[in-house]
Amino acid sequence: MTYTISMKSPAWAGAGFMVLAGALFAGANVAVQAAGMWHGASPGAVAFWQYAGALVLAVPLLRDWRTTQPLLHLTRVALAAVGVQLWVAGLAVVPIWQAIALILTSPLFVTLGAWALLGEPLGWRRVGAVLAGALGGVIILAPWSDAFQWAAFLPIGAAAFWAASSLVTKLLTRTESAATLTLWLLVLLVPVNAALALPGGFSVGTAVWPVAAAAVFTVIAQWALASAYRRADAAFLQPFDHLKLPLNVGLGLLVFGFAPPGAMWLGAAIIVAAAAVALRE
Repeated sequence: MTYTISMKSPAWAGAGFMVLAGALFAGANVAVQAAGMWHGASPGAVAFWQYAGALVLAVPLLRDWRTTQPLLHLTRVALAAVGVQLWVAGLAVVPIWQAIALILTSPLFVTLGAWALLGEPLGWRRVGAVLAGALGGVIILAPWSDAFQWAAFLPIGAAAFWAASSLVTKLLTRTESAATLTLWLLVLLVPVNAALALPGGFSVGTAVWPVAAAAVFTVIAQWALASAYRRADAAFLQPFDHLKLPLNVGLGLLVFGFAPPGAMWLGAAIIVAAAAVALRE
């Protein structure tokens, strides 16, 4: 599909919201990683308090509680909850540049999901794009390297579950407002995260401030993301979503001193190119 969009189109506002969401998620990711790497907080506890704090901040949205699609909201949250747990667990041990680069595989999972769940066509071009994206992921993972660790697959798992959640989100934007989407996500995600955190406890120790910062960034980012999807198609928004890579790499370098190797950029470039092909119709 080729996009010819006027500069006055709401789609460009959607692009702005997508960039804003990416910047805020980058801040949240750095805060979550600091909680795990610097303070030793458990992934389950960090995820619980991150989203519980975000829910408290979202209380002003309560006027938009009503929905006509409760089951879709539940499905979206169940998928997102698994993704959050995998993501937080990965950030506790994996450099942020590697985790973010691997998250770029999400559009490829969207392609497969749209074929399997929504009946969208999966021609040779999209199959090739998925395989190329997998190659890019292998380059970033570098399983032949002495530094390789199996925990690097956690961000890929998060990408798969978040891709499925994104498909449901896009369906919901047909009838739901950005505020409703944000509120339902947080309301339903908090008890799920609580159940997952229960075995390891809820204490984050000295990581109170990083977790609080992650909560603030998360609630605004979720609202901005839903606002983006309401204003533009996913295919149009995808190039703007890819800006999260340099945003996260830059913050990771500034805060943690993580300097990605050249192979990361090669692998990321292959994944981005593959995603662009996969999203073309």
